[in-house]
Amino acid sequence: MKKKFVEYTLEELVALETQLREEFDHTQHHKLTLNLSRGKPASDQLALSNGLESVIKDQYITASGTDVRNYGDLRGIKEARELGAQLMDAPAENIIAGGNSSLFLMHLVMSTALKAGLWGDNRKWSDAQPPKILTPVPGYDRHFALTESLGVEMVNIDIGENGPDMKHALELIKTDSSIKGIWCVPQYSNPTGCTYSPETIDALVELPAKAAARDFLVLADNAYSVHHLETPNEHMKSIFAAAQSAGTANHVVQFASTSKITFAGGGIAFVASGEQVLSSLETALGFMMIGADKVNQLKHSRFLSGRIQSHMQAHADLLKPKFSLVEKHLEQALGGLGIAQWSTPKGGYFVSLDLLPGLAADVVAMAHSAGLTLTPAGATFPYGKDPKDRNVRIAPSFATLDELQSAMQILTLCVKLASSRKLIETRH
Repeated sequence: MKKKFVEYTLEELVALETQLREEFDHTQHHKLTLNLSRGKPASDQLALSNGLESVIKDQYITASGTDVRNYGDLRGIKEARELGAQLMDAPAENIIAGGNSSLFLMHLVMSTALKAGLWGDNRKWSDAQPPKILTPVPGYDRHFALTESLGVEMVNIDIGENGPDMKHALELIKTDSSIKGIWCVPQYSNPTGCTYSPETIDALVELPAKAAARDFLVLADNAYSVHHLETPNEHMKSIFAAAQSAGTANHVVQFASTSKITFAGGGIAFVASGEQVLSSLETALGFMMIGADKVNQLKHSRFLSGRIQSHMQAHADLLKPKFSLVEKHLEQALGGLGIAQWSTPKGGYFVSLDLLPGLAADVVAMAHSAGLTLTPAGATFPYGKDPKDRNVRIAPSFATLDELQSAMQILTLCVKLASSRKLIETRH
């Protein structure tokens, strides 16, 4: 059994720090250029979808007779909406299929809620000064950046193995009408990898009925709904079905995309909600376009029809060894030392690493000086401020196995070196 760092004498810690510093200095001399900062598909994953470019075969007419080369269909073609239904476990008639960016649809929902309202009764978020939204942490930096750009204030709530702290969320929203919603990534959450429990899903969709704000929204980013690493897959309760049962379907909005299923820059995105919300979004879209890229929607629908499961298994076959390598390195290098904890996700794109408080920024900077770029410390918290300065997000997908091997050696070395230094400081 390994000896925990806190069990070392001061003399032992000093000797350990000297040894680790020599290893680190040696690593710096190699002048490596490694990157674990973004959860991007690797080239071999993208190659799984190369067949997209040949599925049209001059057949541009949908089953309903729509010529996808022409204008129209603000809600997207039926085939694309049916694809979205599979990704979000929601009815096709409750889905809008858009362009290549789910972030665009998130911006559309939030800006419409702010400026015009989503329910046709003049309820708008901008009536609150400032409007606020709950943000489970650690979470997704793009959600935070989008929210901040629109002038919406963020309020942190902790996330655990089963999802956000719903008791705390309910306490906050019951008395504060300026809190207008909650962000969440319910399946394989970014970055912790947790999947919300059925109880959390039920509590989540019940929030709008209990909130002081009558225009409260649940914003559920289902980016990783089919990105499983394990068999059998980790099943999540249908958010749409739960919202229908709770009577809050018009206050629960889901998002998804094919960005990590096919081509990251050339996919299609989806939004699902009740008819009131979809109608408001369709009106807003009508001022921006006369129809999405239906050719691309048809390509994706034909390419993925009847083969989502096998296609995603091919992704898992490429990703699983990378996540296994990360877990092996963390366990072998840091396990039992009492200086770090990490997630072991069953899907998604990230591993969340928690260090001793006050060390995340130091570890990220140290790793960078050794040739390893990580997601900036604090990025998994609103405004880039991790109150405990302890969370580091690991994104294994893009690197090769050899690169990942080197990157994890550097990262774990930096964690041990920073931890030994911190414990030495506390002894003086």
